[in-house]
Amino acid sequence: MGQLSGKAAIVTGGASGIGEACSETLAREGGKVLITDIDDARGQALVERIAKAGGTARYRHHDVRDEAAWPGVIAEAETQFGRLDIMVANAGIGIMAPIETMTLGDWQKQQAINLDGVFLSVKNAIPALRKAGGGSIVLMSSIAGLRGAPGLAAYSATKGGVRLFAKSVALEHAHDNIRCNSVHPGIIATPIWDKIPTAAEGNRRNAPIDPAERAAGTVPLTRVGLAQDIANGVLFLCTDAAGYMTGQELVIDGGITAGGRPTRRPE
Repeated sequence: MGQLSGKAAIVTGGASGIGEACSETLAREGGKVLITDIDDARGQALVERIAKAGGTARYRHHDVRDEAAWPGVIAEAETQFGRLDIMVANAGIGIMAPIETMTLGDWQKQQAINLDGVFLSVKNAIPALRKAGGGSIVLMSSIAGLRGAPGLAAYSATKGGVRLFAKSVALEHAHDNIRCNSVHPGIIATPIWDKIPTAAEGNRRNAPIDPAERAAGTVPLTRVGLAQDIANGVLFLCTDAAGYMTGQELVIDGGITAGGRPTRRPE
């Protein structure tokens, strides 16, 4: 019996990176998982991999900004799995740009996916979670939602919004036995680093960011985090072990936000 046996979950942005690790981990622990994403090839491949490992998962193409499609997402989870116990709102993007040159379009796109998408995830999941007798909502934020991030002001603003939104959800729905917490990853090795566009002289290009190199100089544990490190935390928040935890931030960053820079080991 896994930690999530008998429970059903939705993971948005669940086909790659942290979302992929969350989908696989929840399924491995007995949860039935509906994976939503816009990368159909990766999503279908992930479902097949989960099935081969003995888990249960389905894939649905969905852009979290598409409000009209949300009822269908929830209905599929309830129809196929009989209930909904867990919502992991993970889908998100980041666009690097100085505030002075950032376009309104880039600002709004990040708001739409990172914040509006999270709002729609929660709004549509609540009735199903209530029907199931309660459940767990996990919102993917970032350490950029706890402190400023030069070059990522819009991203930071959205992730800070996610953090406070989680607290409001927790307070509004505690009486429904619905818990809501936010997760704040640090520097994690995922494909998102290859996808972060940066505005340079009006042209788009991929930012040459090596997460391992960046982590080496800033993370006290001296290594880049893995998607599985985050998935482990998400799993905890979805289980009964976290039954008395709501409205809180789970920071998984190798010590970055502890303060100061890492010290070298004494010779």
